Amino acid sequence: MGCTAADLVTAIRAVADTVAEHRVELIQLDRAIGDGDHGENLDRGFKAVLTALDAATPDSPAAVLKTVATTLISKVGGAAGPLYGTAFLRASTAVKDRGELEAADVVEALTAALGGVVARGKAELGDKTMVDALDPAVKAATGDSVAAVLSAAADAAEAGAEATVPLVARKGRASYLGERSAGHMDPGARSTMLLLRAFAEVAAR
Repeated sequence: MGCTAADLVTAIRAVADTVAEHRVELIQLDRAIGDGDHGENLDRGFKAVLTALDAATPDSPAAVLKTVATTLISKVGGAAGPLYGTAFLRASTAVKDRGELEAADVVEALTAALGGVVARGKAELGDKTMVDALDPAVKAATGDSVAAVLSAAADAAEAGAEATVPLVARKGRASYLGERSAGHMDPGARSTMLLLRAFAEVAAR
């Protein structure tokens, strides 16, 4: 079974719930090595996304993803809005002609999302950013169903996020701390994993 626009909206609602549930955790992670606004910004952004989806009733997966993208870019401050917005925008473009998303389409969307994040943030694997979760997620994203692809991606993203703890940040606000950034999980990597896990859990229902 493919993923329709309605299925994707259901998944985005689950993502918004997950972000709200982990808002304080993300704030605390970001407070340790950043400016402390990651959880608040994402939570506000995805609440705005739900309002936009209710108003727009998009009729294709690409339209859903584009609505998410434009809302996050316009409503979310800090690095999260442009980075996540670009990720969703690139994913939208990658699947723009599909009425339903199959496993291969999800892989294509994730790959495009990673490309957008790398192009926008100029970060690479090991810089202690969301790329450290998203890159392994894309590499692991295989399977014969949407649920299998997303589950594999979420597992790899979780391991990638954990692997940021000992790293010294080389990009973003955390890089100003130098060696003091080691010992903390990157909040963007953590939120990337949370989003992918929410998508995977909805797809598995």
